[in-house]
Amino acid sequence: MLPDIFIKDTEHPFEKYIRENNLKNGKELSILNFGPTHPSTHGVFQNILLMDGEYILDADTTVGYIHRAFEKIAEQRTFYQITTLTDRLNYCSSPINNMCWWMTVEKALEVEVPKRAQYMRVIIMEIARITDHLICNGILGVDLGAYTPFLYVMEYRELAYEIFEEISGARLTTNMGRIGGFERDWSKAAWEKIDRFVTGFPKAWNELEKAFLRNRIFMDRTINVGAISAERAINYGFTGPNLRATGVDYDVRVAQPYSSYEDFDFEVPVGTSGDTYDRFCVRCGEVRESLKIIEQAIKNLPEGNYHADVPEYYLPPKEKVYTEMESLINHFKIVMGEYPVPVTEVYHSVEGSNGELGMYMITDGSRTPFRVHFRRPCFIYYQAFPEMIRGGLFSDAVATLSSINVIAGELDA
Repeated sequence: MLPDIFIKDTEHPFEKYIRENNLKNGKELSILNFGPTHPSTHGVFQNILLMDGEYILDADTTVGYIHRAFEKIAEQRTFYQITTLTDRLNYCSSPINNMCWWMTVEKALEVEVPKRAQYMRVIIMEIARITDHLICNGILGVDLGAYTPFLYVMEYRELAYEIFEEISGARLTTNMGRIGGFERDWSKAAWEKIDRFVTGFPKAWNELEKAFLRNRIFMDRTINVGAISAERAINYGFTGPNLRATGVDYDVRVAQPYSSYEDFDFEVPVGTSGDTYDRFCVRCGEVRESLKIIEQAIKNLPEGNYHADVPEYYLPPKEKVYTEMESLINHFKIVMGEYPVPVTEVYHSVEGSNGELGMYMITDGSRTPFRVHFRRPCFIYYQAFPEMIRGGLFSDAVATLSSINVIAGELDA
């Protein structure tokens, strides 16, 4: 017989509630597992739903199915070795994670990034934002049964990944950039693909919008579905499109500009009711604003270098590493954290595709950070999911979850 310490009450609170209410009120309540492997959960996380027929009375969310201890791993790695961890947060827009990490490190090291490199970062971050939004809005249609509009934009999602590949060698988890800028100047092929993207994508996006925005079926399935008020959203700590859909005009790019965002003319789309339809519309508007930012950055791209002059932290070119002993030694020292790091405490945030992505770091002078924390917007707004779906239909919960764009990699970290 097992010791008492191993004997646990495995009954979920919902089961006790069902037993009492079914007897008392003659109801036929039930429990439905929404995840952790249901395709509509967009990742590996679980929702235990208390159901009255098709209506949701309550929900119990579970996170941590793909928790990989990123923060603790980061505390055992040097700056350059941490970059590949940031890729795996929101993998639908990896370059934004990469750039946020480099900016955090640069703030700690007090590195001044050349204007040209800042504009190049803006271009790649806005392309990443577009790819994330087209996946979110396209998949929202797929989850509601409308598969075709997503195919309109798939060609340009592929082209965006080709741009990432041309710049960094990777498509999804990009490991893009360096301390102070980029590892190399962008090739002619990269610029040509960016031009093709900016020129051709608006037509495809118009087709997706046209299929949904005034579609009566789509509107009936999304208006007043999964709504949350501005006050509740702020109390939870919402940021990004999910907050702006409630009517709150907050964007990190405007409130705390970084990477020269103050140089660009763009608007911040804002909704009113905080429902699934508003979240869709806000992301549609943001895609158009991102295109405007990219066009401005290309048109006004400054002359100069694509990286800062910081040989103690910027990796030397590969051709030199392979042929010169001094460069090989320097490369090794940088990657292994042999150069001194100031003792400091920094926090830097960017406007990620899902909201304020922040990275907090404490250094103690050793080769690895003493403490690292990632502020993942997904983890924060997923806490509100039970409140947003309570009282609604199960099919509405699928639409709501799709519209808030929970990415499991960012949720669990």
